[in-house]
Amino acid sequence: MKSLHELYRIGIGPSSSHTMGPQTAAQRYLERHPQATAFEVTLYGSLAATGKGHMTDVAIERVLQEVAPVRIVWEPRTFLPYHPNGMKFTCIDTEGKTTDPWTVYSIGGGALSEGEDTEDEGADIYDLNTMEEIIRWCQESGRTFWEYVEVCEGPEIWNYLREVWTVMCEAVERGIDHEGVLPGPLGLQRKAPTYYTKAKGYKANLQSDGLVYAYALAVSEENASGGRIVTAPTCGSCGVLPAVLYHLSHNHTFSEHRILHALATAGLIGNLVKHNASISGADVGCQGEVGVACAMASAAACQLFGGTVAQIEYAAEMGLEHHLGMTCDPVCGLVQIPCIERNAFAAARALDANFYASLSDGQHRVSFDRIVRVMKQTGHDLPSVYKETSEGGLAKIEK
Repeated sequence: MKSLHELYRIGIGPSSSHTMGPQTAAQRYLERHPQATAFEVTLYGSLAATGKGHMTDVAIERVLQEVAPVRIVWEPRTFLPYHPNGMKFTCIDTEGKTTDPWTVYSIGGGALSEGEDTEDEGADIYDLNTMEEIIRWCQESGRTFWEYVEVCEGPEIWNYLREVWTVMCEAVERGIDHEGVLPGPLGLQRKAPTYYTKAKGYKANLQSDGLVYAYALAVSEENASGGRIVTAPTCGSCGVLPAVLYHLSHNHTFSEHRILHALATAGLIGNLVKHNASISGADVGCQGEVGVACAMASAAACQLFGGTVAQIEYAAEMGLEHHLGMTCDPVCGLVQIPCIERNAFAAARALDANFYASLSDGQHRVSFDRIVRVMKQTGHDLPSVYKETSEGGLAKIEK
């Protein structure tokens, strides 16, 4: 598995696979052709189907138009064999001929790939790639998940996770104070400030859920408006983990030191899914985004409350299991409906998964590794209209 630097990416919303990935690809292509007279970029499959709503064209044009004009070609009905989020960059010479075609895929979380075994990320630094192997290591060494992260990443990982945590907190705090309408044709009002204010008026048991909702809405709305966020594991699911950790740090007074340890454990969970399945909504549906985010937040919360290795694994398993089959059908291709609301519910569900697991002894039938395999197969069994194409489900209703 890769470093957590590749999972937790700091960047601009609204989509890691539709905005961050294509923008990075455009930057790489521009480095190869700084003297080009024009560019043509063809977007395929899911990347084309919801690209306008996700501002894919805007992200690419911001990079390439500094040098030369850009022509965007939309091919939503054409799915390239490796991944639904395919794109092809070409140069156009003075005679109108295209040269140096480059096909690349945005595979989720802002990562790029040119095909099998060509993920554009750093070297593998984790030698254990399944939950079963990592749990065995924990049992034999007497250590826990965050300590395995430190062994593999080195102590410098804490400086990066501190930066990640700072950006997450800033997104929450901007969002709960940011009123107005989100960009796009839906005219969707921001809800985080209102939810935050109302939640403060409730008694403690209801206030907790209300604040978690508000924090998740805050980050997700910042993402939807193109704000600075952290992929956790994606832009579309970026509100879940910050909401849970921000709530626990402010309302249960967990120290920053322990929050960073929880971030490391959450990252390990996300990494396992990314390595063994997918975190791309275009590939496996929203279960790979919000479902994985819920698993990450469930594990992080369980660790903070003193869960054992077995209980933490159980919490993560539940967080993912109860999102199996979730479709990715954004209305108008925007990361707004149902994405924003899903982040809020998943954050609350993560706290429930932690509590449920904490009451148990951590023993259960269905392992986290098995759920990851099932999620991958379920995602591939879903019809393509339910995987970020805006052609089915909720998206179709609005057309």
